[in-house]
Amino acid sequence: MNQQQLEEARAFIEEEIPYRPEIGLILGSGLGILAEAMEDVTVIHYSEIPHFPVSTVEGHAGELLVGTIQGRKAIMMKGRFHLYEGYDAQTVSFPMRVMKALGVKTLIVTNAAGGVNTGYTAGDLMVLRDHINFMFRNPLIGPNDPAFGVRFPDMSQPYAERLRQLAHEAAAEQGLTLREGVYAAMLGPSYETPAEIRMLRMLGADALGMSTVPEVVAARHAGLEVLGISCITNMAAGILNQPLSHDEVMETAERVRESFLQLVVRIIGKL
Repeated sequence: MNQQQLEEARAFIEEEIPYRPEIGLILGSGLGILAEAMEDVTVIHYSEIPHFPVSTVEGHAGELLVGTIQGRKAIMMKGRFHLYEGYDAQTVSFPMRVMKALGVKTLIVTNAAGGVNTGYTAGDLMVLRDHINFMFRNPLIGPNDPAFGVRFPDMSQPYAERLRQLAHEAAAEQGLTLREGVYAAMLGPSYETPAEIRMLRMLGADALGMSTVPEVVAARHAGLEVLGISCITNMAAGILNQPLSHDEVMETAERVRESFLQLVVRIIGKL
């Protein structure tokens, strides 16, 4: 994606919305509940936005919402893009460039994840402290445009400590136990084998999924402050004696929807 395509997408969105957003949100599988917290909403379908990809996965609505949450101006991706859909890392992360161009300074990225840490249970919420990129893809490969960010961006703190602390404070206020751990990003779309899960646990992963990392790399490259939250929707392969399915992911996300919604709304209120 080049600067001209970015400008065309930004210009189209700016004509459709009443103000410039300051907070960006990306909603993972089954986590569209957050859209209910938004007021004075303008909805733009991805298919209308120049150069925007289209989400093809169940549980991803494919809509861009602009409105207010707790009085803060926000832009929300209700549905994201994945490498396993056939998109490259640059396309998956293109919306992060657009958010930056629209004025976003803080990004909250959410996902449905499998639990690797055997101390976790389905329904837990985990704030991301760090990640491991087992996708082996990076959205910054290719020529670097200094208008986006520096050639070699620092990733020593991909998820801001300040925002993680706010998340824990918000969780404590609602009596919620919030995990904190390392997210491993896998290419997918097949679920991992029990041997792969044992490997990831040995390497320090607490949860895993098939998204988030390309977006976070692009966001940090653009200078955005990032908070990541995983909903542990299932335990990974080999931990429980049962097969994995996307239906389980959606069912667990539905079960924790209210506590998840309350947590994110409280966090935004503290920003």
